[in-house]
Amino acid sequence: MFCYGAADMLNLTDITVRLGGRTIIDGATARLPPRGRIGLIGRNGAGKTTLVRTITGGIEPDTGSIDMPRGTRLGYIAQEAPAGDATPLETVLAADTERTALMAESETCTDPDRLGDVYERLIAIDAYTAEARAARILIGLGFDEAAQQCPLDSFSGGWKMRVALASLLFSQPDVLLLDEPSNHLDLEAVLWLEDFLKSYPATILLVSHERDFLNNVVDHILHLSGGKLTLYPGGYDAFEKQRAERQAQIASACAKQQAEREKLQDYVARNSARASTAKQAQSRAKMLAKMQPIAELIDDPSLSFDFPDPDELRPPLVTMDMATVGYGETPILKRLNLRLDPDDRIALLGRNGNGKTTLARLLAAQLAPMEGGITATGKMRVGYFTQYQVEELDRDETPLQHMTLMMKGASQGAVRAQLGRFGFQGQKATTAVGKLSGGERARLALALITRDAPHMLILDEPTNHLDVDAREALIQALNAYTGAVVIVSHDKHMIEMTADRLVLVDGGTAKEFDGSVDDYIALVLSGEPKAEKADRKERRATETREREKELRQRAKTAESELSRLSEQRSAVDRAMADPSAGASMNDLMKRRAELDDQVASAESAWLEASEALEAIAA
Repeated sequence: MFCYGAADMLNLTDITVRLGGRTIIDGATARLPPRGRIGLIGRNGAGKTTLVRTITGGIEPDTGSIDMPRGTRLGYIAQEAPAGDATPLETVLAADTERTALMAESETCTDPDRLGDVYERLIAIDAYTAEARAARILIGLGFDEAAQQCPLDSFSGGWKMRVALASLLFSQPDVLLLDEPSNHLDLEAVLWLEDFLKSYPATILLVSHERDFLNNVVDHILHLSGGKLTLYPGGYDAFEKQRAERQAQIASACAKQQAEREKLQDYVARNSARASTAKQAQSRAKMLAKMQPIAELIDDPSLSFDFPDPDELRPPLVTMDMATVGYGETPILKRLNLRLDPDDRIALLGRNGNGKTTLARLLAAQLAPMEGGITATGKMRVGYFTQYQVEELDRDETPLQHMTLMMKGASQGAVRAQLGRFGFQGQKATTAVGKLSGGERARLALALITRDAPHMLILDEPTNHLDVDAREALIQALNAYTGAVVIVSHDKHMIEMTADRLVLVDGGTAKEFDGSVDDYIALVLSGEPKAEKADRKERRATETREREKELRQRAKTAESELSRLSEQRSAVDRAMADPSAGASMNDLMKRRAELDDQVASAESAWLEASEALEAIAA
């Protein structure tokens, strides 16, 4: 994390930045409102990260100035993830450099006057509650109490970046700069971050491509386009509306969207009346209602997504029967009973680490079940997208070389046609991957996995490198695709617009989630995921049944014992009534007293069990 030197305002005046002989920022000017939450948006490659680095001092502008009040503390996350033996909690606490220095001084200072000043300052900055505040931030970002005490080097790069984000949030700079902070988060952590940022007491400049995240957090949109900056009041939807008033939608973009709209309307009309497809039809109707216009769609190849439609297969595509899957001898998910059909649109929900990727790999046949069964249609082809595929592309090779290698035996025309579906035409097809943007590399990975027209697409966080308009284009392409879709995403808007079914991966299994994305969010914000709630309810029911069974057995045993003891006491009474008892009378009386105690104890046990059973029934 980087932090220097309370800000009332940040002013950018006539900023020009040239990199590699190309002008990235061209005379950009903006006056950011005090304590504003500003969303910085723009197309991939527009220069958002360059602008952020210029504001932080990492890049010197060719012309112009950046002004902020003296003493402003500016904070952002560096590209390098934290590492070492320190724990996440220790790392976050160390981010407050003033507290760290004062705490160290308080242990060594011998000057009473200075020590008094140190303690006074520690109290003023609320230093003694710091550990609790740091722990709350880490919990919000997915670190439980045990994880907070593990060394950083035991975590993956994505989780280390969460620690970096937690450190930045804990340090509370006067200007908080966040460059796509949700990329390493799951939906649950994104929801927590939204809530945290909405109450952040200082200025926020946030780079994000997530429509819902921007709508829920920011109060202004700073749009970077053509090297210029324009500030709009409101969230992303308000920005789109204002921009739409300034420019007419290009006719072909409208035509494409209208065609998709008509397709959805036709699906709803044909399937609403049938019980088997009513849920899917209702979901399509919601997609129709939420369909947003896509600005600047045409003549921009970075918005080109066109998934080839597969040949038809009879349902089901995949059936799981009490399947268990994991790694080595360690099961991750058990009791999997799921069915996927050719027209399914499924979103996998659940925190990172719960097994969403494991389930996706099982569906993609990259993992075999350890127990139980999974049946897949023999002719089914699967396209599986992960961020690792984007990262593992050979940076020295071109899209044409990548696709030619994957489509062995295909003509150059067929290879270029597949690349063209995803915007790699002409010179772009022969540009080295290392010179492509993150969004372009993601499109190339999608082009590669769909080269054989798969019957099922499994997409694990496909939007991480895509801007807002590209995400909308991807949504349209997925809705036009005729195969099955399984998607893992922290983008709520993406899930809402593409998914008919929700499957919650939680508690060591995966089950249908009976509700909407908003219902799931309400459960997450209430602090109890549905699977955990259901498991807790099931555990209580099981415990109650076991308790009832135990009490019935105890009552039955006590009743049998009472009957046996009562018969023995009656026999003793008959013996005592016999005139010939004689000298044995003392022994009989002693035995009678023992039996009285045992009968009383058996009656008490029977009564206690019976009352407990009545309480359970009540």
